[in-house]
Amino acid sequence: MYAIIETGGKQYRVQQGDVLNVEKLEANVGETVAIERVLVIEKDGNVQVGAPYVTGAKAVVKVVEHGKGEKIIVFKYKPKKNYRRKQGHRQPFTRVIVEAIEA
Repeated sequence: MYAIIETGGKQYRVQQGDVLNVEKLEANVGETVAIERVLVIEKDGNVQVGAPYVTGAKAVVKVVEHGKGEKIIVFKYKPKKNYRRKQGHRQPFTRVIVEAIEA
């Protein structure tokens, strides 16, 4: 059984027990969060596709930790004009584990 869920503007294919990094959620460590934006759900070879979401389906995830991703460098530069701007960025994320997929 798997599902395709949407959170933080991104889509993830998840199964029970999967650990994944999603965009930062407003939940404390140890809390469970129900993600109700389920696009596709598959159970025993039977595929349900939502329009846009499957009604009554949800994925229950548990927050494991919050953190920041790898640093990326944003460097702007214009030749011959002495224009250089360097800026770093670390995107915050939430690591979750999928506890259940309910249809």
